[in-house]
Amino acid sequence: MNGTIRIISGKWRGRKLPVLDKAGLRPTTDRVKETLFNWLMPILQGSICLDCFAGSGSLGFEAASRGAQRVILLEKDQSTFKQLEKNNRLLQSHCVTVYWMDTLTWLRQPAKNQFDLVFIDPPFHQGLIEKTVMLLEENQWLNAGAYIYIESEIDHNLQAYIPPHWQLHREKVTGQVHSYLFIVTDKAKTLS
Repeated sequence: MNGTIRIISGKWRGRKLPVLDKAGLRPTTDRVKETLFNWLMPILQGSICLDCFAGSGSLGFEAASRGAQRVILLEKDQSTFKQLEKNNRLLQSHCVTVYWMDTLTWLRQPAKNQFDLVFIDPPFHQGLIEKTVMLLEENQWLNAGAYIYIESEIDHNLQAYIPPHWQLHREKVTGQVHSYLFIVTDKAKTLS
């Protein structure tokens, strides 16, 4: 155990949760998280959220704290998954579900439900963002008007594979991280 994340606002405001010290695990900084959740304020209450590469759980737990109705955390590393489960029990959350699962495998299934908000913050330099975006679209995991948050390495060419009906709503560069927030617009209008 080598650190903590802090929930900034909502019902668990100020709570600190333990985080494993693992290679590739980059909890979103408080400053970036504060900005992101200000952007998300209009849609958070009652939303259905998916945290694709949960890691520390920083984004998913923050969404749940601020009023998301349901949050699914996907994590393929077993020890990180176990820590997420412990933290979920610590919070006594009834709206967060943690799965020990590879995100791409999970998204290859036909959608069982659709999401209003998706966090995509994978390990860098592994081509995971492109594959995740493709599977979210192919298998119809997104509600119309869904918000998609993506964190990538600064030199990543994200625009090369973002669908035309994903409208860039906000973006920010902090250090070596580029943050994007997209909104899914009406596909029919985009295709006509």
